[in-house]
Amino acid sequence: MSSKPGVLMLGIVAHAQLEFAALSEVADTVTVTAGSREKFISDLDAGVYNNVVAISRTYESAKYTGRFDAELVGHLPPSAKFISHNGAGYDQIDVAACSARGISVSNTPGAVNDSTANTAMFLILGALRSAWAPQTSLRAGEWIGTNFPLGRDPNGLKLGILGMGGIGLATARRALPFGFKIQYHNRKPVAGLESEPEINNYVSFAELLKTSDIISVHVPLSAATTHLLGDTEFAQMKDGVVIVNTARGPVIDEEALVRNLESGKVWSVGLDVFEKEPVVHDGLLKSPRALLLPHIGTGTVDTRKRMEVMVIDNVKSAVTSGKLLTQVPEQLRS
Repeated sequence: MSSKPGVLMLGIVAHAQLEFAALSEVADTVTVTAGSREKFISDLDAGVYNNVVAISRTYESAKYTGRFDAELVGHLPPSAKFISHNGAGYDQIDVAACSARGISVSNTPGAVNDSTANTAMFLILGALRSAWAPQTSLRAGEWIGTNFPLGRDPNGLKLGILGMGGIGLATARRALPFGFKIQYHNRKPVAGLESEPEINNYVSFAELLKTSDIISVHVPLSAATTHLLGDTEFAQMKDGVVIVNTARGPVIDEEALVRNLESGKVWSVGLDVFEKEPVVHDGLLKSPRALLLPHIGTGTVDTRKRMEVMVIDNVKSAVTSGKLLTQVPEQLRS
């Protein structure tokens, strides 16, 4: 019987195979890439993973484990002390339930900033030009189409960044050369932006809604941010506002978004995330003013490898030194 600690990898390691292979020097690794929540819980209860100290999981692994909620966490073996999540957002994990069991959780902050911010800029510029309408006409054999919508230039438009974390900040910096005027709302003003006065413009939530020409959403999903933007908030926005979301779908009430898109209150949208993924609201699919992507904000080889390496580094640190490198903030504050 091996004396090495056990590591359970939930999901495919696609880009950091060398780093993953090196884990075998310090841990016994088992990979699970298929199954069901019922099977996973059954295996946990049967003691299949009783030697596991650290668990790595991908966003996609929820297809066969479900959310790491209080129920699932309750079935984890006493040996499990660490969960390393491959993603900046970790709403699939009940951190409070993990903390109650003495389980530390990590995510991949920083690794996703550039590619997600690039995706946000693609959607911001594409939504301003209603880019989907002429693309659709072209693919249908029409050069421009009969209802070609004129777009907007970014120069002088006010871009409201809702959530000025790493991704929001990276988006703001990318937006400046296009001529946007930047303002942001966060739980509190971001320290250290004094040297960047063009983006150091903190406003209240109400002011951001009232005065932004474009609102780009970058807040994490939580109970407090679920349906943060709904009918009440849309009513406070400018007529013809543009909405972009690369954070999490449920931050926006999708029914309300569709109503306001159809009425013209919202001029166009650029979305990489949706409230009930992988299901997309039919009103969005049918709208010529909706530029839609299937949650590919981190979808580059470079970013995915950085994320996987960060996850593996967290796991290696957990089993060799008993601590995570990028533990989630709420556990660090407690």
